[in-house]
Amino acid sequence: MSPDVVEAVEAVYRSDWGRIVAALIGLVGDFDLAEESAQEAFTAAVDQWRASGIPEFPRAWIIQTARHKAIDRIRRRARFEEKLVSYANSGLVRSMEQPDYDSGEIPDDRLRLIFTCCHPALAPEAQVALTLRTLCGLETDEIARAFLVSTTTMAQRLVRAKHKIRDAGIPYVVPETKHMAERLDAVLTVIYLVFNEGYAATRGAPLVRADLCLEAIRLGRLVRTLMAPQPPAEVTGLLALMLLHDARRDARSNEAGDIVVLEEQDRTLWNHPQIAEALPLLAEALRGGPAPYTLQAAIAAVHCQAARVEDTDWPQIVRLYDVLERLQPSPVIALNRAVAVAMVEGPRTGLAIIDGLAADSDLDNYHLLHAARADLLRRIGSSEEAAKSYQRALTLVTNESERRYLDRRLGEVQASTG
Repeated sequence: MSPDVVEAVEAVYRSDWGRIVAALIGLVGDFDLAEESAQEAFTAAVDQWRASGIPEFPRAWIIQTARHKAIDRIRRRARFEEKLVSYANSGLVRSMEQPDYDSGEIPDDRLRLIFTCCHPALAPEAQVALTLRTLCGLETDEIARAFLVSTTTMAQRLVRAKHKIRDAGIPYVVPETKHMAERLDAVLTVIYLVFNEGYAATRGAPLVRADLCLEAIRLGRLVRTLMAPQPPAEVTGLLALMLLHDARRDARSNEAGDIVVLEEQDRTLWNHPQIAEALPLLAEALRGGPAPYTLQAAIAAVHCQAARVEDTDWPQIVRLYDVLERLQPSPVIALNRAVAVAMVEGPRTGLAIIDGLAADSDLDNYHLLHAARADLLRRIGSSEEAAKSYQRALTLVTNESERRYLDRRLGEVQASTG
């Protein structure tokens, strides 16, 4: 099979899955049917493009093919005519033509569709999960990791959300700007989680998926523009947070694709103009008071403003985590705070916090907890215990770059026990 064809199909999938599925949802009013038809169209593209060549407009080809497959599926159903009438009368679609998302108030298709999927009739976690799966193309296990639940649990949530939309006849429409506030929290959460998946990919060889990071930043900018002239502080805080984290992208892995941890990064590789752009945004967000994304951005800023690792103001980071944990208590925030505390008060204090988290939270199946514990054990010379924690982390990690890093650290502590 031609590598060019495979690359072209994969490129369309990465960039346009959400738009394609959304167009099909508008056509058939059924999330499952839309996804199945899109999958069939991508499969057909691999075979047909190999024989006939890559079309001039690949996304249009996929949409047209998927649309035909969706119609064929409906025709095979016994009550095809009745179903078409039902769809038309429900208001889900206006015709069998590709839907026109007629809302001039939102200037971007992808953002428009995210707002649409984040319907307030759905539970907040279902809004976010469904948007990540349907419109952003994340796999169920990637979404499950973001919510710290099992893949099975997340799959069930997605099914329930789709059925709620279908059974309750929730219209597939775009809200007017004045009605967007009730969806804003879910939209920001979606953008944040898309960025997180890009920043540390669930699986595959690379640590970072730059396409997702850049898409999330682009969406963050659009939301901020949409809310002008006075965007909510958390919108600005989220944009600052993503810019600051993304500014370190080139330093986070070496030429071989292996992780370079923060303390070992070459800070000359950081994107300093991007940091300079983010800092005034952070200052603007802070004027709106402490809020979760803003506080996370403030923590990232402390790192980005340290010219050398030894210049990092760890006590300030701990203070920021203290406020963040009060505002938005979560096991992951507590874990990150424990690492910061270890840098201020010593590894043993951090270990005590982490051991408590492992016993009292859902983090026992979170590889970063065991990786952090292993690192602190390594720092105090408990090589055998560190090795056990590295081994536990290795059973849970799914990203190959992270796996290689943990395997290397495991080898180092095992060698030290001789």
